[in-house]
Amino acid sequence: MKIQMEIYNLRQIDYFARAFSKLIKPPMVILLEGDLGSGKTTLVKSLGKYLGFDGEVTSPTFTLLNVYEGKFPIYHFDMYRLSSMEEAVAVGFEEYFDKSSLDGVSIVEWPENVDGLFKEVDFVIKIEKVNDRLRKITVTEGKDVTCN
Repeated sequence: MKIQMEIYNLRQIDYFARAFSKLIKPPMVILLEGDLGSGKTTLVKSLGKYLGFDGEVTSPTFTLLNVYEGKFPIYHFDMYRLSSMEEAVAVGFEEYFDKSSLDGVSIVEWPENVDGLFKEVDFVIKIEKVNDRLRKITVTEGKDVTCN
């Protein structure tokens, strides 16, 4: 499955998140690709809301991982500051991507920085910033999806 759509404002990202959240169930690994400012964390904020988390969703750029308790645990990663799979393994992150023991959903920003870490991926969501208003979202489903 591959879906593409255009998003023109934050409300539309929220509408997308509401619809997409209905597909999410543990254990699941979701990768978010996109440049700085493309809307990755904004998407996670909306997903958290629709997955039952009523607190504040923030970018884990400096902490690398935030955990949100909703209908199930949501593990929000930001791999921006890492430069290899080995660094992610050194801090113990590989357990969050082993679907045989995962009790929630792992959502990863900047997955390309830790290429090779993900053995089984459910969805890759790519957000392309076309201009200040327009984003193009591409959702790819698959067990063998790899980062580009």
